[in-house]
This record gives sequence, structure tokens and C-alpha cells, in this order.
Amino acid sequence: MGKEINLLKNYPKTKRDLSKRLSEKTDEDRKIAQKFGREFFDGERKTGYGGFYYNPRFWQPVIPTFKEFYKLDDNSSVLDVGCAKGFMLYDFTQIIPGIKISGIDISKYAIENSLDEVSNNLLVADARELPFEDNSFDLVISITTVHNFEIEDCKKALREIQRVSKKYSFITVDAFHNEDEEKIMNAWNLTAKTILHVDDWKNLFYSCGYKGDYYWFIP
Repeated sequence: MGKEINLLKNYPKTKRDLSKRLSEKTDEDRKIAQKFGREFFDGERKTGYGGFYYNPRFWQPVIPTFKEFYKLDDNSSVLDVGCAKGFMLYDFTQIIPGIKISGIDISKYAIENSLDEVSNNLLVADARELPFEDNSFDLVISITTVHNFEIEDCKKALREIQRVSKKYSFITVDAFHNEDEEKIMNAWNLTAKTILHVDDWKNLFYSCGYKGDYYWFIP
């Protein structure tokens, strides 16, 4: 198995009122968010992002970390599984000119409203059945996406990420180390269907043959 490493350490932190979000969140909000449509990306804050717009301050500080850790250059190829509107992939092209990018997302809305500069490289597709040949990419990245499936489908998505990667992969998933973090995670979560203790995630990675790197999202 790969390495537990925080490659998102330079992603800017935002202040979150978890207690307020917990008190306002309803099962209906979750159902709406899990459709990953306009309401999730550009609707009200209680059902998602409350407006999902490009800002270079988010991913541009992160891309150099990926570049250095995986030795990426203009000959490298990267796939983003759960790419949304393609913001991270766009910043890859800005930091590493010439890099080959691809992205998939289950959201037709996100792909149709993606950045013009990368839209031709993005597809509406399912992480459980990636539309690519084996060993297609030097690096496959999936940020806070795999956990949006039930546990058996998480395994399918991880196997697919492993299949299409010829070198490296990196994922982040919703997780916790203790009861306090579990409460915080549940207060924040809208879309994840599988939230596990970090040790249980590691066991799941091993059981389905995922050999890539990983880290945790904990608000």
C-alpha cells in the first residue's frame, strides 16, 4: 500500500461554523446535495458550496507539492476523478505547462459549467467504471470523492483508480481518529455515504488492492 501523506497541506483553510451547519442540515438537504446538480454547486450554502467559482488561491499553492512529490513535468499525464468544474486541472496546466490532463465527474451540471480552458478534457462519467484503458495515467487524483459511495462501491472506485494508474495515485476521504472527530465529521458532511475510522479505511484500501497514497479530510 502507498503512503499516508498530506499533499494538501498548502490548501488554504477556511473558517467553518460546524455547529450552525449541523443544526440547519436536514435529510432533504442531503438528498439535494447528493444529486450533485446546480443546487449542490451553485445553490444555497445549506445544500453545498453556495457558489462554486474558480479562485487561484485554492489549488495553485497545492500543485507544486504534487509536482515535486511525483516528479511531474510536461510529459506527465494526470486524471482527476471527481473533477467538478476542473479548477484543479486548470491550475495543473498553469503550473506545469504542457502536462496532459483529463477529468471525470458524475455531475453533468459541473462538466457543462466547467472552465472553458479545460472543458474539452472533461467527461461525465462514474468513478466505479472509468472510461479509460489500463495504465493510462502517470498520476490519478481523487479528492473527497470516493467516500460518496456506499462501502462496496468505494471498493469498486478504488480498484478503478488503481487500474488506470500506471505509476501513482492519491486520494482523500472523510475520516476520523476518535469520537470527537467523528462528531465533527458528521456535523460537516452532506454527501459522504461512507465515513470510517482511519484504520478501517486502511484495511479497506488493503482489501481491495489499492496501492496508492492517501490522506484524510477532517474539518
